[in-house]
Amino acid sequence: MNQFSLSKWLKLIIIVVGLCGLFVYLWVIPSLAQIMATSYPEYAFCYWPWLILIWLTAIPCYVVLAIGWKVSENIRDDRSFSTENAKLLKWVAILAAADSGFFFAMGIVFLVLNMNHPAIVLISLIVLVIGIAISAVSATLSHLVKKASNLQEQSDLTI
Repeated sequence: MNQFSLSKWLKLIIIVVGLCGLFVYLWVIPSLAQIMATSYPEYAFCYWPWLILIWLTAIPCYVVLAIGWKVSENIRDDRSFSTENAKLLKWVAILAAADSGFFFAMGIVFLVLNMNHPAIVLISLIVLVIGIAISAVSATLSHLVKKASNLQEQSDLTI
């Protein structure tokens, strides 16, 4: 697979993930939340705070998709191992850690405010671990791309 076709596939995947995310964030989650609010009227007052929290956590996800689009353009332009890609992957690591940490912290805040159930805090702990894993992988990739970029620059200077 050449770089141009790899770039096209990556962009297609980014578009599909973005559309699936819109479907989940704008239809599935509000529908499920509405069902829960009618099933458990004592928690109906939590509908909007939780929905806003979920929507806020979507923002870094779409920023990461935009970063992925830029990385795929760099791959298309034969700049796979560049310092720019290393910096972009570092941003992915930061956003993943911050987003999952924010969600976990807000879960704790909502628990203290009696707007959350302890089981949801445990689920948000799982989200935190997944976010930290994504952050660690992105940081590792950033480091490796940076080292490859340095090697490529040294190789270009010797020729």
